[in-house]
Amino acid sequence: MLGAIAGDIIGSVYEWDRIKTTEFPLFSERSRFTDDTVLTVAVADIILHGGDYVTAFMDYYSSYPGRGYGGMFHGWALSADQKPYDSYGNGSAMRVSPVGFAFDSLDAVLEEARRSAGVTHDHPEGIKGAQATAAAIFLAREGKTREEIKQYIEGTFDYDLSEPVDEIRECYGFDETCQGSVPQAITSFLESEDFEDAVRKAVSLGGDSDTLACIAGGIAQAFYGCVPEGIADEAMARLDDRLKSVVDEFMEKYCG
Repeated sequence: MLGAIAGDIIGSVYEWDRIKTTEFPLFSERSRFTDDTVLTVAVADIILHGGDYVTAFMDYYSSYPGRGYGGMFHGWALSADQKPYDSYGNGSAMRVSPVGFAFDSLDAVLEEARRSAGVTHDHPEGIKGAQATAAAIFLAREGKTREEIKQYIEGTFDYDLSEPVDEIRECYGFDETCQGSVPQAITSFLESEDFEDAVRKAVSLGGDSDTLACIAGGIAQAFYGCVPEGIADEAMARLDDRLKSVVDEFMEKYCG
């Protein structure tokens, strides 16, 4: 979970100032948490304390305005009728990392990922993006190899993970859909040497950088076993007390 948050904060600077290199400062004065972090913490809060996703998402949205929420989510949160809006945007995948860490079977992970996505992103591609991300985290936690994770994701979700990062980077642009960003984020992890490298590769694609790095960072934390201390400290320093308390509680219970 902290890996996803760190990826979001690192990528936040480059979302609208996109780069095509892995050589960039990880943190700066402009590094900040976005809606990716806010809603990731909301999912963790539900897992820890119960409740329903609609209420939690609306509460966190109102508590942290102006954090880059998508237009459809913004309209949903302000609506009196909180029905899902058939979205296949990557918002379902960016917030799902706690699910991959908290549940003890792949079936349970897939079902909870579906639930967390479906309150807004009930399009099949929106649900698939959340499930693929959460499944990759679970499999990484379970000690599966990169190749085993790749084969499962390709076989189950029909994502093509064969194109190397260097080739993706050449022509990749801003894409907020699950089908246009989740496979690329997973590939960034698959080609990585360590946690930092996974995040750098995701940002270097030059797309929706905070979300790409959020997804890749969550998987990388599960696979490599931790977020490096310096990166973790920088990320936590940018959270307020409410967000920190949920992250600390979740990490202690599920990522210790």
